Amino acid sequence: MADQDIENAVTRALSESPDRNFRETVDLAVNLRDIDLDDPSNRIDESIVLPSGTGQETTIVVFADGETALRAEDVADDVLDGDDLEDLGDDEDAAKDLAEETDFFVAEAALMQDIGRYLGTILGPRGKMPEPLQPDDDVVEVVERMKNTVQVRSGDRRTFHTRVGAEDMNAEEIADNVDVILRRLHADLEKGPLNLDTVYVKTTMGPAVEVA
Repeated sequence: MADQDIENAVTRALSESPDRNFRETVDLAVNLRDIDLDDPSNRIDESIVLPSGTGQETTIVVFADGETALRAEDVADDVLDGDDLEDLGDDEDAAKDLAEETDFFVAEAALMQDIGRYLGTILGPRGKMPEPLQPDDDVVEVVERMKNTVQVRSGDRRTFHTRVGAEDMNAEEIADNVDVILRRLHADLEKGPLNLDTVYVKTTMGPAVEVA
């Protein structure tokens, strides 16, 4: 359960957000301090499963053949096989469009080498190389887990954002998501909470509320 201060901040962010004619996301903005982000080893790059889900549709594409591909069709937005992969390697524009439209990729481990060859230059810089699917992994379970996953990435910037929910989720659910992300950041950062300068929560168009 999240700290009451987090829940209070989320409640304020939701209540102070003006009405819009679309469903807003709720985002977390993190500002770091006292950390050298020119050193890649200090940068944040985490896939974090949110306990209450993202509140949004997450687009997932699976690269697979055979039985795994058949099972993936029930849960993934698209399933591509080895031939599709080769076609994408010959069509850079299509590969870039796929990368931009897809939140996460999953791929059978046997296809990872070909993915690196055909799509590495497209997916790598975007931080979207697929999660390898091992022979014993259940593709349905992996995809369902990734639907509740967000990518938290700082790059070389001290300020970064990530999705923590949607405006029609309750404050407690969103606060639990925020709590999980902050705990992961505390564990990852060299000085833990001391490397966090300020943290804000806000809806898409609403005011930022500082998380105490």
